[in-house]
Amino acid sequence: MELTDVRRLTGVNFLSDRSGAAAEAAVPDECKGVAIALWRRHMRALLDAVGWGHEHIRVRAYTGGASLMVSAPVDALYTATEMIEFTWDVTCEELASGKSADIEAAAEGFNAKVADESDPLLIALATAASERGVTFLGHDDHVSVGLGTGCTAWPDGDLPEAGEVDWAPVHDVPVAMVTGTNGKSTTVRLTAAIGTAAGRTVGLSSSDWVRVGNEIVDEGDYSGPAGARLAVRDPRVDLAVIETARGGLLRRGLPVPQADACLITNIAADHLGSYGIMDVAALGDAKFLLAHAVKPGGRLVLNGDDPELVARSAGFAGDITWYGLDLDRQAFAAWAEAGGHAAFIVDDMMILAHGSERFPVIAVADFAPGLGGAAKFNISNALGAIALASALELPVAAMTEALSSFRGTPEENPGRGNFLQIGGVSMLVDFAHNPHGVSALADAVKDIPANRRLFLLGQAGDRSDGETRELTRAVWSAQPDMIIAKELETKLRGRNPGDVPAVIVNELRSLGAPADAVRIADTEMDSVRMALEWSKPGDFLVLLLHGDRAPAMALLDKLKSSGWQAGDPLPDRGEFS
Repeated sequence: MELTDVRRLTGVNFLSDRSGAAAEAAVPDECKGVAIALWRRHMRALLDAVGWGHEHIRVRAYTGGASLMVSAPVDALYTATEMIEFTWDVTCEELASGKSADIEAAAEGFNAKVADESDPLLIALATAASERGVTFLGHDDHVSVGLGTGCTAWPDGDLPEAGEVDWAPVHDVPVAMVTGTNGKSTTVRLTAAIGTAAGRTVGLSSSDWVRVGNEIVDEGDYSGPAGARLAVRDPRVDLAVIETARGGLLRRGLPVPQADACLITNIAADHLGSYGIMDVAALGDAKFLLAHAVKPGGRLVLNGDDPELVARSAGFAGDITWYGLDLDRQAFAAWAEAGGHAAFIVDDMMILAHGSERFPVIAVADFAPGLGGAAKFNISNALGAIALASALELPVAAMTEALSSFRGTPEENPGRGNFLQIGGVSMLVDFAHNPHGVSALADAVKDIPANRRLFLLGQAGDRSDGETRELTRAVWSAQPDMIIAKELETKLRGRNPGDVPAVIVNELRSLGAPADAVRIADTEMDSVRMALEWSKPGDFLVLLLHGDRAPAMALLDKLKSSGWQAGDPLPDRGEFS
């Protein structure tokens, strides 16, 4: 009975509406009920013994384990994690030996830990911010009140008395959060572009960088709390758009406690098996956490094409803005007439509807990342950005300007639907890594004329064979002429080299792929080179890149600038590694 993923929950989270600590417990199903009941009893006794009788315990059971959570004061979260570990250890010992634990004796040590961790200045600042209706953020290297242009921050450990703070300039700025299985990064960047066109200084956090205005503040995967806080604490920012990934939500909770608008793109199988999320329904519950962040008077923006979101919408009491490619026109016209907002397509025109008014935004053909209507996933992302921008009260003219000029280049939207033409070959570079995303991409590729089509295909080692086979079937649905099964050498995650490509190749053989239509590459860069060497003028290459995107893009840039044509030799391998 092992305890894993012990973590602090710094805000509203999947298990509770309060901060605290959580852990995943691996427990055989046959003894789970007894083990959890005993752990609850020990934890309750310890909470009472340290004076935390008002704190609550939450348990979420799943096959093979359970999520254990206890709420705790915001200045005692490390102690709370140790309390979970201690009570689980004594639970396991008692089940194994029958020896009862002495919780009272342990309480003295935990009271000392609580005293050591307590931070009255932190609590006072949080209380004062709450009384003034401004955002308080802590639990990292800094503590801050207010957001963006109204933010004041201090290094953790050097906090002032709440009464010493000049509260007059402290205020919040509008914040939007975006989550979902696919489309988060693109939707965030499109919305940020609309904000920029409206004259706002946008703080954007995403899976590639944090950007303020036109300046990239830092690069890396910043789709979690660290990126959000880097964006919302920047004093130049008067509008923040935050990509909010599943991992951060489950590991820490909401990155900011409230937002003016929250968008959920879709719910589909991805990363199942971590943090107790074992199926799509549980994943939907986790992502729908963003609904709890919508301020009174704010709006929740939902993809009406997603049945999981439509089903969950009935439980949300606030205002909803809908968007989608296949919305029931009559139903959503009625929704708009009744005062709701919706974004959908009429006669190949993206429109925003509210009341009896219809606001044309942009023709589908004029939105470059839509690839003339073939890339329906990007058209859906654009509709989502329109809906979110509307919830942020950005003008329609800014929507039109931004979406008309957004080209989806690697500079604007790295790794997301980047369409390139080099040496007579068309290429699409994308990060798609789950069956839902790859299926959407495959549907788009089938509608684009080409002599031959090639896909690079790989998968991280922590995905199941079943998930990898499903991903392979999604690629095969595009009827490619060549598939290169690539090793993601930096993402083996417990697998042996060759294991994942073997699963891909075996599934392709079962689907009837000819032997000469499948190749294996030992690294991602090898797969890119193999694709380029295979290509001829008029071909279409779908480069699904997950680990070596930077050197791959550097190689493609070199080929374009040098005038390379399909069939020419490639530069030496050592130059791009």
